[in-house]
Amino acid sequence: MSPFSLTGKTALVTGGNQGLGKAFAFGLAEAGARVAIAGRSAERNAQVAAEAKEAGYDFVTITVDITDDAQVTRMTQEAITGLGSIDILVNNAGTCYHNASFDVTDEQWANVFDLNVRALWKASIAVGAHMRDKGAGSIVNIGSMSGLIVNRPQWQPAYNASKAAVHHLTKSLAVEWAPHNIRVNAVAPGYVKTEMAPVDRPDFQRYWVEDAPQQRFALPEEIAPSVVFLASDAASFITGSVLVADGGYTAV
Repeated sequence: MSPFSLTGKTALVTGGNQGLGKAFAFGLAEAGARVAIAGRSAERNAQVAAEAKEAGYDFVTITVDITDDAQVTRMTQEAITGLGSIDILVNNAGTCYHNASFDVTDEQWANVFDLNVRALWKASIAVGAHMRDKGAGSIVNIGSMSGLIVNRPQWQPAYNASKAAVHHLTKSLAVEWAPHNIRVNAVAPGYVKTEMAPVDRPDFQRYWVEDAPQQRFALPEEIAPSVVFLASDAASFITGSVLVADGGYTAV
């Protein structure tokens, strides 16, 4: 069997009902994994599950707010029950506000860190304990090139700081959990066309597109293979890494 294959594996994707998370869920399924998606909207969960069904995949859907600790526990158990076990966790759920530092409210700051960092931490602990008990696992956190650079022309200090935290938490867990045969890596996407990134806005083109060596933004389907790779046995000797997929943006 190819080391890139996920046949026989199971995966849980948070925020899996739209944007990048939806692309990750389909990418994992296409590689052979059985997939559970978790998201706040039961309606969007059902819509994605219906699309998956048409493509020949049977997604487990979990309606959950992962900023609530009790719901994270329930999500983990529902995924284990629905899939049999969890081999792969993709911590994708996240949020962002475009706001200058002096205008960022305490509520906005808290919302970003509660979802982007704390919820990711809680999901990692809950699913990581299951992986530890079964003796293996792969966690892929979705960071961002915003954890490496400061975006322009929009200001997003809370988001940038949260993604830098995700990158270093990835390394911390990778080192600590290596003896448990749990790999922890991150993907740091650049500008991708999603509901959360208005890549088509003319006032952003100068910075978002023209500053990128490839002179373009990405589609979610272009980022998904990086997640699949890190989740697979093809990356068996890779842990604690942040794979940057940004069209060369951070290289210049």
